[in-house]
Amino acid sequence: MSFLDYLRSLKRPEHRLAWSIAIAADALQIAALPLFAAGGVSPADALLDLAVAALLTRVLGWHWAFLPSLLAELVPGFDLFPSWTAAVFFVTRQQIHPEEPEILPPLR
Repeated sequence: MSFLDYLRSLKRPEHRLAWSIAIAADALQIAALPLFAAGGVSPADALLDLAVAALLTRVLGWHWAFLPSLLAELVPGFDLFPSWTAAVFFVTRQQIHPEEPEILPPLR
């Protein structure tokens, strides 16, 4: 399955929107590297990362995977790693969909 096939397979519009936000933010940080290379010291980087964190939290709800991504984006030069995209991948793969039964672990 290719990446485009995966994106097409997402049935929830919230997941597609979150993927779009994360990919756009990571692409912008890579494309405009001189503006974002300083990490958390750069006002542009800090504003973008706070906006992305707020948007993803609003779209997908709070998830602990967003916190390490936000902290990693503050490290200078680490913007070359697509941490927002990785966080959205983790969150959207881990969510239990309402139409699927939840399988609980056995009681001990």
